[in-house]
Amino acid sequence: MAWSKKYEGAEPVRINKWLALEGVCSRREADALIEQGLVEVDGKCITELGERLEPGQTISLAAKASQKLDSQLSVILNKPVGFVSGTPEPGETPAVRLITEQRLSGQAPAIPGRNSKLAPLGRLDKDSRGLLILSEDGVLAKAIIGPLSEVDKEYVVKVGGEITEEKLKLLRHGLELDGRKLRPAKVNAEGKGTLRFVLNEGRNRQIRRMCSLVHLKVLDLQRIRVGPVDLGNLPEGKWRALSHKERAALIAMSQAAKPSRTSGPAKPRPKVASAPVSDQAEKLPYRPKNDGPRGPKFKRTKLPPRPRSSIK
Repeated sequence: MAWSKKYEGAEPVRINKWLALEGVCSRREADALIEQGLVEVDGKCITELGERLEPGQTISLAAKASQKLDSQLSVILNKPVGFVSGTPEPGETPAVRLITEQRLSGQAPAIPGRNSKLAPLGRLDKDSRGLLILSEDGVLAKAIIGPLSEVDKEYVVKVGGEITEEKLKLLRHGLELDGRKLRPAKVNAEGKGTLRFVLNEGRNRQIRRMCSLVHLKVLDLQRIRVGPVDLGNLPEGKWRALSHKERAALIAMSQAAKPSRTSGPAKPRPKVASAPVSDQAEKLPYRPKNDGPRGPKFKRTKLPPRPRSSIK
């Protein structure tokens, strides 16, 4: 067995869920490994989906399972201006086209081919440049762009217009986009016409729209960091493989932001006290009469007959 760990939770948990929480693989990948007989619990091979781990049990993955998971490629690209990170429109070039052997910086466990499932983990607009992570790893994707992700991103932005303290205050806290208030951001002025942003969310063209609201025009936007992963001295247009250490740090950062649901017993829901029967009755526009086995009965009111029309 290549990977093994003891479950320290207080309550039983599904095997696929716990492997996903540990950042080993996604739930779907865990189910595939279970069906292939590559998962053991306390030395017993598990082949039934939906099996649960009990507190104190040890789960292990076969060497073949670890090899399959390790073969998933994740890369860091220094994207130039002019390439789109997502699905291209007619006439546009996707950034994934830059992931070739000729543009590799250093070494990589594999060179993606035409059938590669590399997907961008986060937006980076066509007219923006810098760090873009592309991956086949579902667990990593959830850690970076999942709905509960708290992985922050850092940008260096050159702007046109006067930078004032009042504008900085609004950029940090007080703006809203599309009718929704933005999360607090870290924004600092660095020299003439340069701002440094640290965001915990990724709304569409967020920085450009934020600057526009305070009458600043973005001239250049570069992403230099995603969580613990820095762009460093990676040349523009080049890529490198994401290391196992960087992957683990990104997943750990995401997990640290939210409490684990399997770390302790579930808290009981607070009971809501109901109003006394007399108080409820006073609020009703009618009073029940002659309660029967199927509930209270109410007196029916006969409607007056509808007048016949005089038109023939």
